[in-house]
Amino acid sequence: MTDRSITHATFTLERTYPVPPDRVFGAWADPEVKARWFAGDPSGYELDFRPGGVERNSAIAEGKQITWESLYRDIVPNERIVYTSVLCEGNTVATVSLTTVELVSEGEGTHLLLVEAGAYLDEREQAAWREQGTRDWLDALGKDQACQASN
Repeated sequence: MTDRSITHATFTLERTYPVPPDRVFGAWADPEVKARWFAGDPSGYELDFRPGGVERNSAIAEGKQITWESLYRDIVPNERIVYTSVLCEGNTVATVSLTTVELVSEGEGTHLLLVEAGAYLDEREQAAWREQGTRDWLDALGKDQACQASN
């Protein structure tokens, strides 16, 4: 019999980008742009960015099929994105989470506040791994041309 467990964790990440909220929001909403900073392999990536729309990212990691699937629950253009997500190894659910993203105008830039609450099942994923992965893709968003200030 397999040991079953649930670890609950919440983390908050903040970033400031040197472009207005519509540019940061656009980097989340445009499938081509989001694939650049979010999806390691764009061939396994799809995005339907609207309330009720689904985002999927599939890849092979350490010989395992990993699929990330998010359902967009609420979107307020240039202000807020709310989604729920499931991370699976093959057909086995590893993590279920709720994420909110707030975009606030700050001078000529944007302050982004991301809060994620997750349930990590049977130690298939660790909260610290998820937080670090999310940090990495928010950093990649900041390096993407969509969120770079014009010179």
